[in-house]
Amino acid sequence: MEALANAAAQLHTKRGHPTAAAKCNRALILLLAYTGLRWGEAAGLRVGRVDLDTRRIRVSVALSEVNGEILEQLPKTGERRTIPIPASLVAELKPLVDGRDSDAYVFTTQQGTPLRLRNWRNREFNTARANAGLEGTGLTPHKLRHTAASLAIAAGADVKVVQQMLGHATATMTLDTYGHLFPDRLNEVADAIDAGRAQALAG
Repeated sequence: MEALANAAAQLHTKRGHPTAAAKCNRALILLLAYTGLRWGEAAGLRVGRVDLDTRRIRVSVALSEVNGEILEQLPKTGERRTIPIPASLVAELKPLVDGRDSDAYVFTTQQGTPLRLRNWRNREFNTARANAGLEGTGLTPHKLRHTAASLAIAAGADVKVVQQMLGHATATMTLDTYGHLFPDRLNEVADAIDAGRAQALAG
């Protein structure tokens, strides 16, 4: 993900665009890959909902495009949630949050307008993916969400934590999607049962 984020930032450097645009591109890719935010949730994220001190993001809306019009709606499941920000992303987000109006969108175009998925994917993401040597991998902005889920599971997060992070309606939905990634804990359960049995017999 670092290579992709760097390539996205370099697009603006090569085009002679402001540093802020490069930082926006880089931070957006890292946020999608390491928090599991949906695209619309990241695009609709406002400065006032990012707390870098407690490392929390309050997800309360998502942007969607309908007939060319940008609409702000509730998240997909209709429920607001709070997700953690990895400590390594605080420095990435700080320039996009500090000193800005709480109602401003964190991520915008160079003109300060809301991001549109199709435009951003075609102009920024796909070009950065090719420049990072990831062409042909099928990587999309939405698949960065799967990356976040995979990393969380590999780090030992349980299904309820992953459910909350991703905003799934139920843990069953999380298991249906990512159950194959959770480690096989059958031996761990059997060993715990054995320990309990041994303790009971000893008593």
